[in-house]
Amino acid sequence: MTHYGMVIDQIKCQHCYNCQLACKDEFVSNDWLPYSAAQPDMGQLWMNVQERERGTYPKVKVSRLPTPCMQCTNPPCVGAATGGAAYKRPDGIVIFDPVKSVGQHSIQAACPYGVVYWNDTLGIPQKCTFCAHLLDRGWKEPRCVDACITGAITFGDLDDPNSDISKLMATGTPQPLNPEYGAKPSVYYINIPKTFLAGTVVNKATDECFEGADVTLKDVASGAEMKTKTNNYGDFEFEGLDSGKVYSLKIESAGYSTITMDTIALNTDTYLGDLFLSK
Repeated sequence: MTHYGMVIDQIKCQHCYNCQLACKDEFVSNDWLPYSAAQPDMGQLWMNVQERERGTYPKVKVSRLPTPCMQCTNPPCVGAATGGAAYKRPDGIVIFDPVKSVGQHSIQAACPYGVVYWNDTLGIPQKCTFCAHLLDRGWKEPRCVDACITGAITFGDLDDPNSDISKLMATGTPQPLNPEYGAKPSVYYINIPKTFLAGTVVNKATDECFEGADVTLKDVASGAEMKTKTNNYGDFEFEGLDSGKVYSLKIESAGYSTITMDTIALNTDTYLGDLFLSK
């Protein structure tokens, strides 16, 4: 049995928005009944490249995460629908019937990922369909995947052990967004941004950036250590950390006093500011 899914590698995504534009090209002003009614010109992004700001000034990062319908195995939207207005196909794709779903705001409200949109003109909920109308005509992948120039989106049959997507899943690397929702999505991600800890080391005597200082970060609970050195701007950074953990930090360089921070409760992206090394 076919079960379609996606794996999206956030690092490979170059934020070109080709996926978003290809989706618009396919669905805006185009009715693909009974799969979907036409997407409006404005207000809906069935493949939404979401921008997420991380950190605070002066250490701010922006990550962008392509976000379609998650095509959940346990879709809350289907449970909220009445009269067969929303249903899951045998291949795992969730479809909203453009006729039966009229007026059913509950379908949109049920989506925990916020990827279901309301069409005010037609009075219906709408979302990504994985281009089911094209797949049923023999296409191997949706338009967004076809348009991705970096190969950031892998599409295929999750039940076929020989498919590229199944081989990716077998590595154990891809992870779903918000598994706590219990919806069991069929869209997975690699390199989802986690939490970073950063700072700047300054030579106290000269007030200049301190290059080459040794920086050690330790997970207090597990004892695991990560090491890096400050760059020519005196900056250091540890990326991909788990929020909610407690860390300790040590900064040292021969001939200088050691900076230690025994308890850093990391709950969000954190910039420690200027840290001064002195002789």
